[in-house]
Amino acid sequence: MRQARHPGPWRRAAPWLAAGLLLATLALPVAAAITHLPSAPSVGLARPLSRNSTVTVNMTDTPRFVPRSLVGATNSTLTVHLDNLGHYNHTFTVSKVPGVILNTSWTPAELSSFFAKNGSLANVSVAPGQQAYANISLNASVGGDSFEFVSLVPFQFQAGMFGFLNVTFSGPGVRLNETTTDSLQFVPNELAVTAPHFPESVDVLVTNMGSFGHTFTLAAQSNYTLSPTNFTSYFTAHPPLVSATVPAGAGSSVWANFTLAAPGVYQYICEVPGHFASGMDGLLYVNVPVPAPPAPPSTAVVETWVLAGSGGLLVIGVLLAVIASFTGRFPRRGRAGGHGGHS
Repeated sequence: MRQARHPGPWRRAAPWLAAGLLLATLALPVAAAITHLPSAPSVGLARPLSRNSTVTVNMTDTPRFVPRSLVGATNSTLTVHLDNLGHYNHTFTVSKVPGVILNTSWTPAELSSFFAKNGSLANVSVAPGQQAYANISLNASVGGDSFEFVSLVPFQFQAGMFGFLNVTFSGPGVRLNETTTDSLQFVPNELAVTAPHFPESVDVLVTNMGSFGHTFTLAAQSNYTLSPTNFTSYFTAHPPLVSATVPAGAGSSVWANFTLAAPGVYQYICEVPGHFASGMDGLLYVNVPVPAPPAPPSTAVVETWVLAGSGGLLVIGVLLAVIASFTGRFPRRGRAGGHGGHS
């Protein structure tokens, strides 16, 4: 009788290699899911302001100053770095008269006459594409005052090129950064301050990343929860610590300056109708730990112990496949050295 033909060793090993590959396809996605979990959202942290500070103001052909709101502390020097991003001359001219809002219906001659009569804290002209500096000395007598700054180039002020310098009594304090978006969110929506003493001065630079206008309105009481239905009546009874209007347009910014009297958690919202109801609010943690973000739901297909088991089966399958490729069959228990084949 003709002896049956046996399949080669690699053919006998093929099913086990296929099994090993199958186990690998199950195990690898699980491992990838475990190692690629979403990251937690960021928290804005305060940093101390130096008494003598430097700010950058961009001058554009819109025409606009960006930002159009500056803050300085008494008994300090504020250095304003001016960067002309446009194709026209602009000036940075700061009124010397506190608390006066200049009339945009004035002619260029009337505006120039006001400064000729009253003087200026700074008056710097910047050519297209050039940079310059204005140093403004702020003594104790101007604490709490606000000074308007304009461009004296004809009709630029009338077209909207103006801003305000606000002077605080409380010294440098701390600074935070916040942004607003057209998705009606504050980013980040958690800010944190560690104050060495109270009261503490805080300056928040709020920058608009979208096209809609917003407000940054901070509740006066800590540990009080506002809602879209009660915030109007609440602010009537308890005026906010600050309510800064964030101008519309990407890149627009405003300083929200306020003083904290005590630690706690303070809520801030956008008062533009419909924005708070859409989720535009955040929390300011003052000398209070920021809660850890909730653990994200696991994206793993199976638990870790199942992954370990799959890995073990994969190793066994590969080892058996290698043995089969060299011996032609899998060794039987109790027949060491025996040969396979038909009798």
